[in-house]
Amino acid sequence: MGVCALATGAYLQFGRGGDEHTGAPTVPTTGFASPTSPVPSSSPVAQSRRAVPESVPAVPSSSRTTARAGRPTGIHIAQLGVDAPVVAISAVHAALMPPSDPSKVGWWSGGAQPGGKTGSAVITGHTVHNGGGAFDNLGKLDPGSVVQVATVRGQLRYQVSTVTTYRKATLAKRAAQLFDQSVRGRLVLVTCEDWNGQVYLSNVVVIALPMA
Repeated sequence: MGVCALATGAYLQFGRGGDEHTGAPTVPTTGFASPTSPVPSSSPVAQSRRAVPESVPAVPSSSRTTARAGRPTGIHIAQLGVDAPVVAISAVHAALMPPSDPSKVGWWSGGAQPGGKTGSAVITGHTVHNGGGAFDNLGKLDPGSVVQVATVRGQLRYQVSTVTTYRKATLAKRAAQLFDQSVRGRLVLVTCEDWNGQVYLSNVVVIALPMA
């Protein structure tokens, strides 16, 4: 199984392999900074879709579930048919690697917990070019869709704000913004995209905001 690798937090490389090759994004875990202006949707280095304002409407009280910040145990994305277990992962030489089992996803335990008031709760998963990865279709997620996260303290609901595809070099440059730990609490999902027969050329980054 091929994996991604990150060298000193400066750039992204992607693993190589045969039919079982997976795209596994890695995330720099140092040097986070405050957000800067987003890349315009017309930019050749990023394709972004946004349909949800920063202030997300509350869900009806009858369907509302609440939880304090806690370690995530599962993620459910109805639009994509995703129902995957979440396991804690840590940084190795400033890089995050998703679980070796592509049907599972990894939560960066050194960052924010889902449900936290501040910080990006980062969950990363494999894309397998011939199927079987938990995040195979992450790039098809529609802004406005609901992502549910189960934690040890209850259920959380997030609404997708943006879905952006970045070239790997662009993602490396914007990592401090995308994975910022000083922002209002949010969920960030990451996987690889654009398989060219040997490597994945891009990453999909989904930012979702908590539903009150």
